[in-house]
Amino acid sequence: MAAKRGATFRRRELGKELRKLREKNGFTLQDVAKELGFSHTKLARVEIGENDLPRVGDLEALMDLYDEDLPKEDQETLLQLHRESLSKEPWTPYKAFMPSKMPTYRGLEQDATVMRAFQPNFVFGLLQTDAYARSLFVIAKPVDETTTEYIDQNVRLRLERKELITRTESPLELRVIMDETAVRRMVGGPEVMREQYDEIVELSRLENVTIQILTHDVVTYRSESNFAILNFPDALDPIVQVDMPNTISVTDEQREVQRNVRRFDAMRDSAQPPARTAGFLQELTREW
Repeated sequence: MAAKRGATFRRRELGKELRKLREKNGFTLQDVAKELGFSHTKLARVEIGENDLPRVGDLEALMDLYDEDLPKEDQETLLQLHRESLSKEPWTPYKAFMPSKMPTYRGLEQDATVMRAFQPNFVFGLLQTDAYARSLFVIAKPVDETTTEYIDQNVRLRLERKELITRTESPLELRVIMDETAVRRMVGGPEVMREQYDEIVELSRLENVTIQILTHDVVTYRSESNFAILNFPDALDPIVQVDMPNTISVTDEQREVQRNVRRFDAMRDSAQPPARTAGFLQELTREW
């Protein structure tokens, strides 16, 4: 039996299949808009999984247009994907507090099998403690003009996301590189940092987690921005996510994914080996 996937995963899978079917039969987005009265921009967002297709009648109309002789088995597969794409995600209550595109990324993140990530400035999100995460949001509160509720919800969401790597069944394989600046930068005070270092060391002991530090004394390539590459089971293409001001970028464009894979590999080969992470953090603890 196929593993049960989240609604975002199924929505993206459905969009990919619809795009393949449309292109196979020689239709452009504009053709479909003209024939069925759809907005071609809305259909484009459906095909990349950003928008759902709320009415089953719309899906049936697309199938009839693309291929009147579409095999019954293929029709049932698309209808099943559509049903699963409309289910509620567990993070839905937090959606109002997420930046643009974050809901899509969060929905895909929960079904990823491997994540490769780089963070140059702060401790990587899935490794953060409650105190560290809360300190980051509190410091930014007067600048970003956020509320206490916004902080509480985002901290709660960040801690829930850690279950991706700590869950007992099919945990996410995480490979993360942090620049030395990310772990050396003071956030919340010495006690917060000591607790955060202990958490990183504890998580690094998990078989599915690999953590490396890219130290300042190494002359090598360093990415100026943080990013995360997600790989999935089945037929869904890898994606790359990059943080941007007030939003995030999420794309499965092969050129962008491969570019970030090269960036990750270059820094991985120059960073300290995973076995040195605990010792390096213990040295920083003594400095605090």
